[in-house]
Amino acid sequence: MSLSIPLFLKPVFKERIWGGSALKDQFGYSILSNKTGECWAISAHPNGPSIIENGPYKGKTLSELWGNQPELFGHYDSEKFPLLTKILDANSDLSVQVHPDDVYAGKYENGELGKTECWYIIDCKENAELVYGHHAKSKEEFAELIKEGKWNKLLQKVSIKPGDFFYVPSGTIHALCEGTLVLETQQSSDTTYRVYDYDRTDETGKKRELHLQKAMDVSTVPHEDADTQFEITKSNASVITTFVKENYFTVYKWEINGRTDFSQELPFQLVSVIKGEGILTINNEMYPINKGTHFILPSNVKQFSIDGDVTAIVSHP
Repeated sequence: MSLSIPLFLKPVFKERIWGGSALKDQFGYSILSNKTGECWAISAHPNGPSIIENGPYKGKTLSELWGNQPELFGHYDSEKFPLLTKILDANSDLSVQVHPDDVYAGKYENGELGKTECWYIIDCKENAELVYGHHAKSKEEFAELIKEGKWNKLLQKVSIKPGDFFYVPSGTIHALCEGTLVLETQQSSDTTYRVYDYDRTDETGKKRELHLQKAMDVSTVPHEDADTQFEITKSNASVITTFVKENYFTVYKWEINGRTDFSQELPFQLVSVIKGEGILTINNEMYPINKGTHFILPSNVKQFSIDGDVTAIVSHP
């Protein structure tokens, strides 16, 4: 019989050409350098598996638990842990990119999952924007504008502010832009096809690789804006916003102000605290949580409460 306890996770950090110091400045993380772009907060991907920080599984990776303790995840039917939660610090513009779906990635990327993702804007500079979609009406026009480098004509830019949410299905041309801090919920995949990288060079003077043919293969043309209808549920001490419910994940924002009781009938939930602090209580055991805490609620946690002033992004497959 496995214990009914949360699984707290130690994040993995990644340096990126576009990274900065916001993960240290805003979350207090001990980061690699002032070019740290990604916090892989809840991950069982081989390129950056999280480590359990508490209880009998302390020191094990999430991927080990997924393989060896399937009861913790409600015997969820998937060979791979399906989701990956990241916090991204876009200190400068990310490359314009696109991700494949499961079929294409499975065929051309050694059985990797595709990558549908979504973003919650934690913070951004004034007048920030991002690339979401494009203006080409046909594959021919799409290829021609890329070939001619007419990026301003091709790319669709969207103004953003803190609290915005974007659903980014595979096939969507996209890019986070300078001065943006986001929580990303995605399929557990590390496959990205770069379309344009601003002709940047790394410290050795080399440009990063582009993947134009694969990008043309997988891009949705013409672009389709994702239709997301938010659902909001209010109680005395909480506001729960459901951002998206679709094939790969459901994503919520929990805004808790005071004690809120929850019941869980799901295989498991991923929880990332992005603001505030409070106490998570399970079976009369109390666990402090605060901004930057990430944990999984396994399937055997049927009842729990959170007391405090806490905002969290929560997901499940």
